[in-house]
Amino acid sequence: MKSIPEALLTCTDKTIPLVGFGTAVYPLPLQPSQTMKESILRAIEIGYRHFDSATVYEPWELEYLDLYLIHFPVSSTPGKYEGPIKEEDIVPMDLKSVWEAMEECKNVGLTKSIGVSNFSCKKLQLLLATANIPPAVNQVEMNPLWQQKKLREFCERNGIHVTAYSPLGANGTIWGSSQVHGIWVHEQGVSIVVKSFNEERMKENLDIFDWKLSEEECEKINQISQRKGCRGVLLISKDEGSYKFSEDIWDGEID
Repeated sequence: MKSIPEALLTCTDKTIPLVGFGTAVYPLPLQPSQTMKESILRAIEIGYRHFDSATVYEPWELEYLDLYLIHFPVSSTPGKYEGPIKEEDIVPMDLKSVWEAMEECKNVGLTKSIGVSNFSCKKLQLLLATANIPPAVNQVEMNPLWQQKKLREFCERNGIHVTAYSPLGANGTIWGSSQVHGIWVHEQGVSIVVKSFNEERMKENLDIFDWKLSEEECEKINQISQRKGCRGVLLISKDEGSYKFSEDIWDGEID
């Protein structure tokens, strides 16, 4: 069984494994599939201990969470949430009240740590201005095609750990293997969430800690033209929502 290194969450006394196992399946199932159940059990045997999930992916039967995140800086009509959110169900988000509720979840022991996902520098600034408990994590898209240098620097200055989703990019691209992507992301000081139902690929995704990219390889990656993959177009609402255009979700941090 592989031992996965951990990173300390600066604003807490907790740690997070540097590689996690994602459980999102598209199109989203109403119930977790047998394949997913078997994959999670096999991932545990291989050594994974961080499992990334969401209510919309599958039902939870847990007494507590280690880390609870705001999935997107978006709110929907209570009781009307489904993935993707219907445009008519998107409503303005009261970030201060939402975060106060997150803090209460931590205070009463429902989760050990709290954080956010898909938050821009501007939204993190707004949150930090009123938060009693700062976010431990910001989980965002990050890979050689979308390197998030500005956001990573902001999070480092403010003690927020970055976790990368979609860290491996597409197989067979001209930018190299998914394993090279994983090594590069790891070398930026962030944790990553990967997903595969293939046992050998699950093992390969953990085989990134004994390798180091050369300066030349890193320089080539740094020169890659940047292109964001997740633009949040399904979270736009021309009527009641907070965002009329995808650029609004990311506060211009999109190109």
